[in-house]
Amino acid sequence: MGTGAHNSGMAGKRRKKIDEWDVTGLKYFDRLAPLLQRLHEVGCQRDKAGNRTLHYDQYALLILLFFFNPVVTSLRGLQQASELKKVQRRLGCLRASLGSLSEATEVFDPERLREIVGELFQEAQPVLADRRLDCLTQTLTAVDGTLLARLPQIAQAAWQTRRDAHGWRLHTHFEILRGLPSQVTLTDGRNRGDSNEKNVLRQHLQADRCYVTDRGYEQFSLFNAIVDVGSSYVCRVKNDHHFQPTQLHPLTHDAQAAGVLSDEAGRFGSPNSKRIEHPEHIQRRIVIRMEPHEKRGGRHRGAASQDLVLATNLLDVPAEVIAILYRYRWSVEIFFRFFKHILGCRHLLSHDAVGIEIQTYCAIIACLLISLWTGRKPTLRTYEMICFYFLGLADEEELLAHIAKLPTQSP
Repeated sequence: MGTGAHNSGMAGKRRKKIDEWDVTGLKYFDRLAPLLQRLHEVGCQRDKAGNRTLHYDQYALLILLFFFNPVVTSLRGLQQASELKKVQRRLGCLRASLGSLSEATEVFDPERLREIVGELFQEAQPVLADRRLDCLTQTLTAVDGTLLARLPQIAQAAWQTRRDAHGWRLHTHFEILRGLPSQVTLTDGRNRGDSNEKNVLRQHLQADRCYVTDRGYEQFSLFNAIVDVGSSYVCRVKNDHHFQPTQLHPLTHDAQAAGVLSDEAGRFGSPNSKRIEHPEHIQRRIVIRMEPHEKRGGRHRGAASQDLVLATNLLDVPAEVIAILYRYRWSVEIFFRFFKHILGCRHLLSHDAVGIEIQTYCAIIACLLISLWTGRKPTLRTYEMICFYFLGLADEEELLAHIAKLPTQSP
């Protein structure tokens, strides 16, 4: 079997040959070519003979073809698509061998794609309008990580015991209002040392942001570092942390309606402990009622209800807004699902860090392009419609009609 079977159920099936009729909608790639043109000579320094046939811009366009054409499902499929005259004409490339596609990760620098991601991101407009958040001036940024399987299917049995050997962790800063990732960092999957999510966030802190995180980022020294760079945080913490209240905030009607149970100012950490780090700033402890998630069949997950404890240094923001901020943290989880299940990044075209970074940045470019083309947050339905267009099942008029019907996001 070739490099790119999506699942083990394909093992007994003959791979469909890709022909000219399978790959359509390539005129959109005419708009991408000038954007990627700057990459053309990257990696050519060691090609003294001048006989390189696969350039970085062409390689990136082939990976984008993989995202937008579901018929292309593997590295071998990309190689086969590169043999088509239509693809060669639109992407400006010659036939690419499997060897040159595999070698690409040894010569091309993923940081050059990061530059393009940053430029496209600056063009993206907010897709979420929630007037309840108008009191916040900092950029709302959900931070989380997700694991990418290095050896899909084969490694699943060993995943629990050898996680560090079979995975990569994608650390993501996700701008909530734009509905797009602003920064990604790839590490090994151990979540220890340099790959620990708290350490990765500490290394990439920026000023004037409001970081919204889950319990994995609970660390007083990290909270201090966030405040030191001129940013703020909203983080879920353990329910049993010692808290020294200095002020009790009365709950407004809006706060109670948002499920807020208590709102106190003070500091976390026991004053009698000499071994445990302490926050160096005043904090708020806000407790929120969370309704249980219901599984299929009507069964509840865990107890009938569970209270969430949030720590934040936002002292003047209404408690109900803090609750709303934490609920928006799920937007990064939705992005991970879109990234892995819809864009196809559950299947890695390469098994080394550089190749995965290149595929990741190309996937983010795909998300940005959908957002820029539609003016909306990337969704399954819109992605499917664009793929239908690329497959020739929908014409441009039908695609534009779908985009025109997309609602703008509102609270």
